[in-house]
Formats: sequence, C-alpha cells, structure tokens
Amino acid sequence: MFNLFPGSPRRIPRISRRQWLRMSALASGSLAGLLNQRQAAGEIAFTGNARAKHCIYIFLCGGPSQPDLWDLKPEAPLGVRTEFSSIQTSVPGLRFGELIPRVAAHADKLALIRSMTHTDNDHSGAIVHSLLGQKPATPGQLYIARTDHPGLGGILHHALGPSGNLPPWVVLPRPFGTSSPPYKGQSAGFLGTSYDPLAFDKEKKGSLSEAPLKLGTLEFPAGLDSQRLAQRRTLTAKLNQPAGGSSLKGPAVTRVDSNFEQAYDLLTSDRIRRTFDLEQESPSVRDRYGRNEYGQSFLMARRLVESGVRFVNLFWTFYDAKGCQFNLWDNHGVAADVCGIDGQLTGRQQLTHKYCTPSFDHSFSALLEDLSQRGLLDETLVVVAGEFGRTPKLNATGGRDHWAHCYTQLLAGAGVQGGAIWGASDPQGAYVKDAPVTPDDFAATVLHAFGLDPEHPIPDTTNRLVRITSGQPLTQLF
Repeated sequence: MFNLFPGSPRRIPRISRRQWLRMSALASGSLAGLLNQRQAAGEIAFTGNARAKHCIYIFLCGGPSQPDLWDLKPEAPLGVRTEFSSIQTSVPGLRFGELIPRVAAHADKLALIRSMTHTDNDHSGAIVHSLLGQKPATPGQLYIARTDHPGLGGILHHALGPSGNLPPWVVLPRPFGTSSPPYKGQSAGFLGTSYDPLAFDKEKKGSLSEAPLKLGTLEFPAGLDSQRLAQRRTLTAKLNQPAGGSSLKGPAVTRVDSNFEQAYDLLTSDRIRRTFDLEQESPSVRDRYGRNEYGQSFLMARRLVESGVRFVNLFWTFYDAKGCQFNLWDNHGVAADVCGIDGQLTGRQQLTHKYCTPSFDHSFSALLEDLSQRGLLDETLVVVAGEFGRTPKLNATGGRDHWAHCYTQLLAGAGVQGGAIWGASDPQGAYVKDAPVTPDDFAATVLHAFGLDPEHPIPDTTNRLVRITSGQPLTQLF
C-alpha cells in the first residue's frame, strides 16, 4: 500500500502543436475546421496513455458508509468509530470493515480515493453532480433533457466512435431515478439521441428475486418476426435510393442509415442475442455472482464488456416484491414497516441486510475475480461510486446521515495502481485532510483512463465548442 499526494511545482507549459491547431481553428470560427484539423493531425485531445477499452461504472445509490467499509477510524471516539470490526485486506496495512471480507481479498486490485468532496447533502443534487461529473447548467434541474451536458458514456461514444455492432453504452438493470424520471448523466444530452445508451427495463419489483433481466427493445412486436423485418429492410433500402441513381448522401442521411443498420443488427443478430442471454452462462457462474437482480446485473456487465460494449452503468437500489423503492445504502435507520421491511431497522441492520453489504460483497468480488481470470481487468476500468458518504457521527438509530464533505470512491483495472490510496480524511473522517477530489475530477479521471484530455472539444446545441469535463484527472493513479 502507498499513498499518493499531488503537489509537485507547476510549470508553465509550452504551446503544443495540438494547442496551435485549436487556436487557429477557433480564430477562424470554424467548428468543422477544428475537428478536421485535429483528425488530420491524429490529435483529438488524446493523452496517449489510454489503457481502458471498457468501463463498468457501479453506482451505490444512497451513499455507502465509508466509516464502516473502507475508511475506518479505529482511534476515533465512541459514537464516531465504526461498530464493526476491521479485517486485514490483501494489501499489508490496509484494513476494511468486516462486512466485505471477499472484497478485502481483492484490495490489491483497488485504488481508494478517500478525499472525495462536494457541498450538496441532498440526494438528487448530489446524484446529478456525480453522474454528470459537473453541476447542471441550471441549478435545480435534475432530470435528463436534450440540452444537458452528455453523460460519460455519450462522451466516449462521440470521441471514440461505435463499438462494432453492439451499443457502446448500456444501462443496467434500468435507468435510475428515485420515484422520478431518470437523473441527468444518463443521456447523451446535446450530442443527440444517436449517442444515448441502450437501457434495460427490468420491472421495479423483486430485487432479491431471480426474475430475468429484460431488454424489451430486442423483443419483436406482436405480428412481426425476423422474416417480415428483413422484407421491410429491403423495401426501406429501395425507397431510400437517391433520385437519378446518385450514391451521394449527406451526413444526416448517412447517420440515419447507420442508426437503422445498428437497430436491425440488434434485432436480428444471433451473436448479439446470445450476449444479452444469461442462460449462456453455467449455473455455477451465475451462483458465484448471486441469484438476484444485482448479482445478475454484475454478470451481464461482464458479458457486455467481454463482447465489446464500451461503457456500462450499473445502478444499485432496492425494490421490494411490491415495487417499493428503498435505498439500504442510505443507512439512517428507519422507523417501521418501510417498503416491506418489517419492524424498526437500525443503521447497522440496514448495512447488514441481505441486499446491502452481503450481496455487494458477493457480487463485486465475483466481478473482480472473473475479470481478472479472463484477462479483462487490464483493459476494463471498474468504478464504485455514490452521490456522497455518511456522517462521522452515529445518529440515534445507530445509522449515519448524508455527508458530502468527505467520502471514498474506488477504481480498479485499466492501469489503475492496485493498493493505492489517494488523499486522506481527518482523524474523525469529517473533512478532507489532503488532496481533495471533486466529482468533476473523478469524471475527468474516468475519461483519462480512455486517453481523453479534459479539453477534448464537443459541440453543444449551438455548435459552440465546450470541454468534455471541467475537472482535472488524477493521473498519478495510473
């Protein structure tokens, strides 16, 4: 284990060839000129250090408790330090809470960022800031809109292109909202619908059941089969032939044709259907991941990146058998009979509920183990994030409340230095002691893993060039 702290003297950099290209194109006022020149030069704001080809971005909705999991404060006073015992991890000197023993065995694959920080202790605002990697342009606007800055999956699709005939960006097991429309960060925003994710649509009930993950977009409507679809494709191709036999097509038509072909492949390709079919996996593998909604989502995420999908969002929130949503990671403690959970639950009981840390320990360790054994971890960035952490002090119900001032997030794979710790919290875990990291910086770090510079330009709705991220990446972690 080692600690990484930035702080080397800053130097004034020379103006690079890439920057000259950018300045000259901006001076000419030509968006096309900028993008074309950068393409011709082979310099589209890439850092040149890319290891990541895929990313599995796991979001623990509600805010996981860093004082009980991976930033323990054993010397803190009673009422602050965790009630759980600590255990040794696979990294000498690094200890986790006893709730995640299987994950602890893989700590040598993980980098811990213990100095995450922002100022919003409200779930919704913090979720949007975290998923977008920046605050929304209009404060208080929380749900996806075409005017949004694009989510990370959309940025990567725009910058790096498609992923063969598979969608570059997939959301599991459904888009994330809290009895609301999906939060920002789950669409391509102003980049347009061509860069939006393909979303699973598992019904909102029975998170602990073995109900299959459902991708309704791959199901034929009543009365339509593959043969009729092929006939429609042939007819469409004839109707779309340019007048006079010309083969020239404008960029808009070419884009529509490309989207049509991708949709057709999704509906008709046996290989793609097998990719989305968990029955292709052995019973023992499915058991290893866990026979519930999120164990199977983790397994699906592995299947997707193995088949070529670039970016997978995986949201962890609990739905009971009647469809009531309840975030066990949000471990304040609850009064009674909340969402089908009978009786009062302390914060301790929430964290130890079978759908919280036991299921996470089971499924996440299986994912790390499987990716490593298959040789996929070297090229797959794995993220564990939340909208914030939990208060240093335990409350009256033995739980912890919202705390955005200092919390922990995890990275693994794709060149990330396993066993590394970035930054530090103070002795009680209340505030950042060293090397603060914002959600903006965290998003920039994910993009850096794919070789993208924060200044990589994308055109907004007015064709004005904007940066892909306002943050600065933690390059020392790689």
